[in-house]
Amino acid sequence: MIGFVRNLRLWFAPEQVRAEGGTPDYRFSLANERTFLAWLRTALALIGGGFAVDQFLPDLPRAWRVGLALALLGAGVLCSLRAVNHWVRCERAMRRGEDLPASRFPALLGVVVAAVAVAMVVVVLAGWAG
Repeated sequence: MIGFVRNLRLWFAPEQVRAEGGTPDYRFSLANERTFLAWLRTALALIGGGFAVDQFLPDLPRAWRVGLALALLGAGVLCSLRAVNHWVRCERAMRRGEDLPASRFPALLGVVVAAVAVAMVVVVLAGWAG
């Protein structure tokens, strides 16, 4: 938890990240930034999907619609926050010459998205059967 709080402060103080260790090859820092931006695009897509489920499926029972929308919106929020945290952790590791940090978050995000997709398949099939 202490490491997370320290990283949280570094989100808004990139000059402190640069003060650690040596300067990595700029290509690695730029690749880290591109990865960060890819995570943000994923977060935006999840958030957009959450709003789409809520707004464009009015015939879906409210509990299903809200549940699916909240799952997608929550995944988008977590993804955007994780993007910043991962960027800081990777930048610090590169500057220190350490291995890049491992993360279970991609697996967790994949499982959440798959669960929402399966629920949507059930909803679509139930709509066709009804």
